[in-house]
Amino acid sequence: MPANLIYQADNLALLRSLPDGSARLIYIDPPFNTGKQQARTQLRTVRTADGPGDRTGFAGRRYVSERLGTQSYHDRFDDYLAFLEPRLVEARRVLTPDGSLYFHIDYREVHYCKLLLDDLFGRASFLNEIIWAYDYGARTRKKWPPKHDNILWYARDPRRYVFNVDAIDRIPYMAPGLVGPEKAARGKLPTDTWWLTIVSPTGKEKTGYPTQKPLSLLRRIIAASSDPGDLVLDFFAGSGSTGVAAAELGRRFLLVDDNAQAIRVMRRRFAGTTVEFRRL
Repeated sequence: MPANLIYQADNLALLRSLPDGSARLIYIDPPFNTGKQQARTQLRTVRTADGPGDRTGFAGRRYVSERLGTQSYHDRFDDYLAFLEPRLVEARRVLTPDGSLYFHIDYREVHYCKLLLDDLFGRASFLNEIIWAYDYGARTRKKWPPKHDNILWYARDPRRYVFNVDAIDRIPYMAPGLVGPEKAARGKLPTDTWWLTIVSPTGKEKTGYPTQKPLSLLRRIIAASSDPGDLVLDFFAGSGSTGVAAAELGRRFLLVDDNAQAIRVMRRRFAGTTVEFRRL
């Protein structure tokens, strides 16, 4: 198998073709079953010499927005757990004996998904529920605005798994004056609540793909739960962020997605690299 592969394929069929114990780490960010059309519109802003424009920039300069296109997919399954279960069965089989699964979901489905994962992996294999907290976007006035996702971490074997504590990026102390200059300079380990920004709509990292996750999130997971040279698998690959972060950290990756838009985004993102694209 080449070092880095991207498949356009039904992920269940692809998973069934993989050998036992081939991936040290699996991260997946499946559709959240929101019942909505997930979409992101790409815009380009152009400075206008005359006319009102629709945006104001530095020194009061006016800009007009041009719509470049929209990428979307429908996020709804009539029986979400029945969709997930065979894929998670295969995911557990594909993990190495000391491998880990990070399952990224939102507050609407996390409770049901945890019961399914407890049944498939065993409750003892559940290590953490990580809360990814962010502070961006609209705020409802009808309830507490939901501003977090949930990431469930399961080890295939709870007595044997990779956790590279010294490789994890450290975060600043909230009260550095209380810990002394040496500790303050070193920073502290993150807890199970991660305050990380989303992908900026105007940042260089953005691909325009709906639900794209930030590289900082993937880097932390991959650094902690795999070693250089390991295979990292993401079979809901989307924009390909898992592969980008894995390559940066010296891991091999296998990405799978059946969405033609996702494949187009990944082809642009990995252009000029040795990544091989295949169909199943």
